[in-house]
Amino acid sequence: VKDCIADRVSAMAVKDARRRTSALCAMALVGVASGYAVQPVAHSTRAATASRASAVSMAADKPLVRIGTRGSPLALAQAYETERLLKAAFPELTEEGAIQIIAMKSTGDMILDKALTEIGGKGLFTKELDVALLANEVDICVHSMKDVPTWIPEGTVLPCNLEREDTRDVFISPKAKSIADLPDGSVIGSASLRRQSQILAKNPTLKVVNFRGNVQTRLRKLNEGVVDATLLAYAGLKRMDMEEHLTSIIEWDEMLPAVAQGAIGIQCREDDERSLKYINALCHKPTKIAVDCERAFLSALDGNCKTPIAGQARIVDGELIFRGLVAKPDGTEIFEISRTGSPEDAVRIGDDAGQELKAKCGPDFFAHLEAAAA
Repeated sequence: VKDCIADRVSAMAVKDARRRTSALCAMALVGVASGYAVQPVAHSTRAATASRASAVSMAADKPLVRIGTRGSPLALAQAYETERLLKAAFPELTEEGAIQIIAMKSTGDMILDKALTEIGGKGLFTKELDVALLANEVDICVHSMKDVPTWIPEGTVLPCNLEREDTRDVFISPKAKSIADLPDGSVIGSASLRRQSQILAKNPTLKVVNFRGNVQTRLRKLNEGVVDATLLAYAGLKRMDMEEHLTSIIEWDEMLPAVAQGAIGIQCREDDERSLKYINALCHKPTKIAVDCERAFLSALDGNCKTPIAGQARIVDGELIFRGLVAKPDGTEIFEISRTGSPEDAVRIGDDAGQELKAKCGPDFFAHLEAAAA
């Protein structure tokens, strides 16, 4: 990602300079055509002229906020929700053209016939957005937090989480009401090693096959009989008003959700004060605390798409409650941990839980997982 960003930013330097020059020329032409001279502003007319200049600048240069997002229906739904919240919080963003949504395809979206472990892991869903952000092609990026690696590029920050949706998974099948009701030997479609390990731990006769694509694609394949059942994040269905497709909701005791599942994160450049002002106003503190705890747990385990890891934190009656697990993909071994503490200690709680679980599993456990995924 770093090499890609460096090359892209270098290439974009000339392009950005040309764009700025064109914008300045356009402003000058508009100013002449409108009778606005490009000259120092007298104090007595400063406010009126500043207002006109602001309008000209916005029309000739760029929107106040350019939102970068993946192009899937779910990602776009999350971007539009971010736009709605920004407009509700800042009157200037309700003006036509003040916000622009820029959708792009990530490598992870384009390669669907292989498991994530084969093509590089979760960073494939964010790399293109990182590059666009550092190249000043967008001002903020909206992410599904469970897709964001624990490392983000230097020069960027991710200070905002919107209020979290329901974090549970859902079971979808035309043949059974739950995982337990599936006949032995049934085929479940899922690209998640976390889900696979917890499914096989309960019934090792079930077969879990790679099943990628957006929500609509997975539901179509299910209806075509490619698999007998599939699992999805409840949050995604709710955000797209597609709850009618679920068969049953899976509780935490049966299937612990992924780290940061159900949370939306917003990233920007660390020196972009305007974008920071906008997105900091949207941050939901309880969600941010829980997500920070979970990501600290994931980071302590050096977790990636090759390791089945689950982790969830929530605040109940002022206390932070955390549960986490790591497993073998075939479900033959699962190590679990739980912690409670003050929300102010969220990161420490997550990190301590990860370090303890890592020691409990032993180095051979993770070495085996890496070898199996190679």
